[in-house]
Amino acid sequence: MAVITIYSTHICPYCVMAKRLLDRKSVGYEEVFVDDDPAARIEMQQRSGRRTVPQIWIDEQHIGGCDELYALERAGTLDKLLRQSSDGAKQTQQ
Repeated sequence: MAVITIYSTHICPYCVMAKRLLDRKSVGYEEVFVDDDPAARIEMQQRSGRRTVPQIWIDEQHIGGCDELYALERAGTLDKLLRQSSDGAKQTQQ
């Protein structure tokens, strides 16, 4: 499985939707909460060039946000991306 990283906040409905899709697919992900950690928000902005959450990476590929994740699902390409590389464990940073 691919290593998935999601930058999110505790109250973001789009973050919840993105995580639900990944949970339905039974894939693990690392969640980085940027509302608790200003340094993590800066890191997210530098990595993605964006300020909004969620920002999602599959391995080192920046996917974008919730809309882009669901677009990959509709196109039938998300499962292929998720099967790539090593095991991703679901860990939550708080």
